[in-house]
Amino acid sequence: MVATFDRRVTAARPDVAAASLKGKVEALRFVEGERRRVAVGHAGLRRAPKPDAGLETELLFGEEVTVYDELEGWAWVQNATDAYVGYVPSAALSAELGPGATHRVSALRTLLFPEPSIKAPPDDALSMGASVSVVDFEDRFAVLDTGAYAIAKHLAPLDVTEMDAVAVAEKFIGAPYLWGGRTSLGLDCSALVQTALAACGKRAPRDSDMQEAAVGRPVALEEARRGDLVFWKGHVALVRDEATIIHANAFAMAVAIEPFGEAIARIAKAGDPVTSVKRVG
Repeated sequence: MVATFDRRVTAARPDVAAASLKGKVEALRFVEGERRRVAVGHAGLRRAPKPDAGLETELLFGEEVTVYDELEGWAWVQNATDAYVGYVPSAALSAELGPGATHRVSALRTLLFPEPSIKAPPDDALSMGASVSVVDFEDRFAVLDTGAYAIAKHLAPLDVTEMDAVAVAEKFIGAPYLWGGRTSLGLDCSALVQTALAACGKRAPRDSDMQEAAVGRPVALEEARRGDLVFWKGHVALVRDEATIIHANAFAMAVAIEPFGEAIARIAKAGDPVTSVKRVG
């Protein structure tokens, strides 16, 4: 019997699947795929190859994907960062992988300029967590392998990480809630957690149910402290202190700080009690 896999992170369709899944799933053909790099600030990864299809997640500049199929301007890909699978415009991807990432965007958002001048009209904007390859520095600018210029102090070497995930999350306060979003223009609860942990050098899956299953160790609710993750069915928040949490939520439609007890009571009233509290080591 063929095993059942999570469609969100399994590169398998009835007509085509990743070669690594041969013998595990049924498909008409199996392919190795082609590695490419996200070449725009961010791109929506959708459930179907059309612009009005549901947003599954977003890909950030510099992330590597494997393309398993292409049709009419759409690529069916799997993101190397968190294994998410979906459709993205082929034009958002570059076949040039470059020398490899050296830095990540540590600011909430930064601009890419065509020349080393802040007066030049920017070509694109990158969000926190995007990865870039710096080949040189020129005054206040970092020169990227693409030829673009970024503000150097908005970048951090990959081996330099933050110490406090909550402090990272607080940078997003006021950012709008967006189902499937991963940037300061809009993000959801699990993306806020994924981004905050990544800045601290800790990988996390994309969705809250995956995070609850894979991240940290359980602790009692009454023992929750700063940096712990609180989970409900379909939702996750970061504990800020004994009195407050921070989360991207559809109640405020933004990233917001909320009294801990009030959030528990409000969400429980809607039928969803806390399912676990996890401490990230």
